[in-house]
Amino acid sequence: MQIPRRVPTPWSWALKGTRSLPTCLLVSCVGRRAASAAAVARKTSHSSLESPKYELSEADIRRINFQRNIGVSAHIDSGKTTLTERILYYTGRIRDIHEVRGRDAVGAKMDSMELEREKGITIQSAATFCDWNATSPITGDKDKYAINIIDTPGHVDFTIEVERALRVLDGAILVLCAVAGVQSQTTTVDRQMRRYNVPRISFVNKMDRPGANPWRVINQIRTKLKIAAAAVQVPIGVEDELRGVVDLVRWKAVYNEGEKGINVVESDEIPAEVLELAKEKRVELIEQLAEVDEQIGDLILCDEMPTNVQIAEAIRRATVGLKFSPVFLGSAIKNTAVQPLLDGVCSYLANPAESTVTAHDTTQPAAPPISLVPASEAPLVALAFKLEEGRFGQLTYMRVYQGTLKKGSYVFNARTDKKVKVPRLVRMHSNEMEDIDSIGPGEICAVFGVECSSGDTFTDGTTSFSMTSMYVPEPVISLAIKPIGQETPNFSRALSRFQKEDPTFKVHIDPESKETIISGMGELHLEIYVERMRREYNVACTTGKPRVAYREAVTQRADFHFTHKKQTGGAGQFARVIGYVEPMEFDPEIGRDTQFESLIMGGAIPSNYIPACEKGFFEALEKGTLSGNPIVGCRMVLQDGSYHIVDSSELAFRIATISAFREIYMQTRPIILEPIMTVEVVAPSEFQSAVIGSLNQRRGTILDSEVRDEEFVCTAEVPLNDMFGYSSQLRGVTQGKGEFSMEYRTHMPVLPIIQKELAEAYRRTLPQAKK
Repeated sequence: MQIPRRVPTPWSWALKGTRSLPTCLLVSCVGRRAASAAAVARKTSHSSLESPKYELSEADIRRINFQRNIGVSAHIDSGKTTLTERILYYTGRIRDIHEVRGRDAVGAKMDSMELEREKGITIQSAATFCDWNATSPITGDKDKYAINIIDTPGHVDFTIEVERALRVLDGAILVLCAVAGVQSQTTTVDRQMRRYNVPRISFVNKMDRPGANPWRVINQIRTKLKIAAAAVQVPIGVEDELRGVVDLVRWKAVYNEGEKGINVVESDEIPAEVLELAKEKRVELIEQLAEVDEQIGDLILCDEMPTNVQIAEAIRRATVGLKFSPVFLGSAIKNTAVQPLLDGVCSYLANPAESTVTAHDTTQPAAPPISLVPASEAPLVALAFKLEEGRFGQLTYMRVYQGTLKKGSYVFNARTDKKVKVPRLVRMHSNEMEDIDSIGPGEICAVFGVECSSGDTFTDGTTSFSMTSMYVPEPVISLAIKPIGQETPNFSRALSRFQKEDPTFKVHIDPESKETIISGMGELHLEIYVERMRREYNVACTTGKPRVAYREAVTQRADFHFTHKKQTGGAGQFARVIGYVEPMEFDPEIGRDTQFESLIMGGAIPSNYIPACEKGFFEALEKGTLSGNPIVGCRMVLQDGSYHIVDSSELAFRIATISAFREIYMQTRPIILEPIMTVEVVAPSEFQSAVIGSLNQRRGTILDSEVRDEEFVCTAEVPLNDMFGYSSQLRGVTQGKGEFSMEYRTHMPVLPIIQKELAEAYRRTLPQAKK
């Protein structure tokens, strides 16, 4: 469900600089991001459910009004890092522009890792900050804004980096390729932005490429991403003749001149060749705004044409309200129209006060969420959203939501209830850092020497607030890994570090084969970590065949009536459980597709034994007897039972429930589910039949095939088990010109013949089979 932001009505002061600041600003209590109670409640008690209201001082408003926290997100190779490089250059944070795969072997500033520069992809999100003198679309005045930027990866294997960045940001730039448009990962990023209610402005990049068509891309935003969108700019010139843009709000032509486009030249004269198109697109912009903004809608109904100021205010209201996305055009690689995009970030995206954030009081779990206000005098509330092993120990990235974090101060971890000192406080500029003494609310910083986990909440000890962590997707692929030669402490040290930094990277020991198994989001994800172990820890490893994350599911109801009885002298064990097991669909309310339900009446089983039965059920789900994989889509209903006043215990009922489930499991006609991936292939048109044939060979279902100019895009659903080695095959059938991206979609039943093979392979691994 979309939770709308509540924006204070007269936001004109937010665009007019500091000339008409209100004395205070109260942030509404509409929760933008949900929060839950921490595992350990703080010992402080509150007698009243009412939390004290904190008001923003004039100094807070003056600072927050000119503060923006944004992320740059997109599909692979849309130009996120290239765009961020230009932003840093034009804001004066870097002296020279370096390309992602440049010939000078330097690489982009935000790609600080050696592997990132070699492969030309972003692996870890990187944070930086800059200042920008933005031109207001209302007054035309210039005001200085402070912008925190997080550049995120585009590859779906590193989706957790995007997830935790969007969790703490107030706005985002969604970058789209002017030729490819909305792609598979664009849809994933859109879903993540909606999950955390992050307003976005769209930037259609690569306008200099042959076949660039921004109007088709804007239509895709409306139809595929289901959000109202309209261009706020029109390009002057097309493809390699791109010279600048026309600002449809201020009605000015904007050109980039000088070395690397550093000089922005504005003109009131609109070029004749784009004048008619500009008029048409301005009308389209007003029509789109009329559908999402009441004030513009009322003006249109009264046959009045809104002014530039009214259009700018409406764009800001609708964007912050998550109803609209203004679309900017340009080319980062050609240094065109990046500065107007920065103006748009400052003018149309939310400041920290407009992002309503809530937390729960851990001492009162049933109390309503408490709204956090970015006031510097309020009690401290900060969220640790990313961990990194630095040269000086663990580096913890934090977003301060309320209060002030100071170097040398003591903070409390809401999860562990531990008091820790902040020995060093820094602001990050990619892999560089700048020491600071304190940081205010609405800011992003990093601290050294604070042991914690990703998603922990920190307070100053005067409150018991806790915020939710980010959504973490489940791994879909596993590899057996072992070091070459003798195992050294560095092997376990590296795995421990990577597991702590990345919640989607899991490590466990297989109980039967005793092998170390690493799990992640894809082949590239695990390949990167294996390579990092070799480079950073000098541990070369070999990997076994990838293992797919199969699941088991029940397909029909089965009743159970099981008695667990054991007598060995003295107190024995007795427990009887009666009920049934049935298939279950995913329940959005509880957020899972497994459930235990008790219908025990009249004390047939004492209430203190019911949790033991539930624990036994979930323990039985961990490993199915068909293929040894976890069981999903299952509900157990406990209807009746009996107990012995002496011999019954929690252990007896837990064992009885596990045994009852396993006894009738085969009666439920279980099936094996395999992960299905959405695969998007982009290749030259002449290879279309070869690509579709290669996907059909891998049991792929073709969903969509679109031919545009000289290339085509094919979208298919393919079982993950059949996708191994596809990159080599695709290179072969397309002469190295094709590329593909893959994203987890769902689990589906395997073919009966494959189910039989998997079941037989599992039976051969069981101890009785070996005998």
